[in-house]
Amino acid sequence: MTVRSLRDHGIVLAVAALVAMLSLSTDTFLTSGNLVNLLDQAVVVGLLACGMTICVICGVFDLSASAVLAVSAIVAVLVTERAGVPWGYAAAVATGALLGTVNGLVVVLSRVHSFIATLALGIVHRGLALVITGGAIVYPGPGHLAAFQSLSWPTVLGGVTASSLLLVAVAVLASVLLARTTLGRRVYAVGGNPTAAWLSGIGVRSVRVGVFAISGICAGLAGLVLAARGGSAQPDMGTLLELTAIAAAVIGGTSILGGQGAIWRGMVGVLILTLIGNGFNLLGWDSTYRPMIEGLLILTAVSTDYALRRNY
Repeated sequence: MTVRSLRDHGIVLAVAALVAMLSLSTDTFLTSGNLVNLLDQAVVVGLLACGMTICVICGVFDLSASAVLAVSAIVAVLVTERAGVPWGYAAAVATGALLGTVNGLVVVLSRVHSFIATLALGIVHRGLALVITGGAIVYPGPGHLAAFQSLSWPTVLGGVTASSLLLVAVAVLASVLLARTTLGRRVYAVGGNPTAAWLSGIGVRSVRVGVFAISGICAGLAGLVLAARGGSAQPDMGTLLELTAIAAAVIGGTSILGGQGAIWRGMVGVLILTLIGNGFNLLGWDSTYRPMIEGLLILTAVSTDYALRRNY
């Protein structure tokens, strides 16, 4: 296998190996119920990973994603209680887009590294969630609860939930955006070499604001899914999930240095992390060892990326 082939397809071989191992180790892995559950478990991190992958390709990080998720979920619940489910859903997406845009504007105007700026903004957004709710759990009300939770309902497609279909739709749209649009080409250019992109006439700042807005929308959708599952929202929901999303993007083969990657890679990374968690449950292993394995995977992925960049 050539260096380029290993870089492009090695992660797929890793997934195949995991699937084969779990299939041979347990009788329940390939059952329809477990596969549907596997897909459903991947939804929230998968939605965050779509936005995070685009950010990483563009050379920026969004460490406020889980806080945006929480604020969006809270707004969705509060608006649903007063105006109905459709407006609540729309409010979650709009809130995510607004906070994502604010993140991007702060990063490009302050010129503070996105890692630090979004870390600080994440704290601000968590504080906003606390102010809105007073630290309490909020509910959409009994009259709207059933409809609000419709995202968590199974569909006619073998019990696959509506939220799982939402993840598929978002992943497809994000893939098309990166591969088939001018914005997508500019995201790769800015992530690969922002100075060269600026000299070629690309608005580097506007592209960065755009990717933060996209990340915010994905976080808003993820918050909506979490709120629909629990029928409620609270300020501390989704804490640190942005780190899992970054891990998924990196494990999938998106370069941490920017300029290279794809949405399908992020989805493969999410699948690997979900398979590991599912395997621990099915095999009855001690879950306290799971973070160690995930951390080693991230370290291996980053080290491999650096090694392959030197050799190719």
